[in-house]
Amino acid sequence: MEKLQMHSFKVIGISVRTTNQNEKSKKDIGELWGKFMSENILEKIPNITDETIYAVYTDYEGDHTQPYTTIIGYRVHSLDKIPEGLVGITIEPATYHKFIAKGDLTDTAVINKWEEICAMNIQRAYTTDFEMYGIKAADPTNGEAEIYVAVQ
Repeated sequence: MEKLQMHSFKVIGISVRTTNQNEKSKKDIGELWGKFMSENILEKIPNITDETIYAVYTDYEGDHTQPYTTIIGYRVHSLDKIPEGLVGITIEPATYHKFIAKGDLTDTAVINKWEEICAMNIQRAYTTDFEMYGIKAADPTNGEAEIYVAVQ
């Protein structure tokens, strides 16, 4: 676990409102990933900075047991043009703990890492957390994703 400061950046993508109650998030986020991949969202987003995929967790109603919004998309230069059906978000500067999920990213590697994070005694901010799927996630069945958790 590495602690670091992150600068502000913007993401455009598709979203779902969900909760971790009754494993609803596994279903909702799984379906969101399915839509993201099948509808070629990359082609719909203007001003992309690179092809790293971001999964953003934001608008928490409380802690990780309460409803929140998940956005899957790409980092962009600007939120001036958000295509219909997509959402844009500015991730504000914050302090994060960085974690690495390794293994089958399409199965349980990321879920298992989040379960570890939720069990840790860290002072989470519950503002905006995110995952990054870059070059090390090119083979998602044996890859790495970076997880950034906002802390106080």
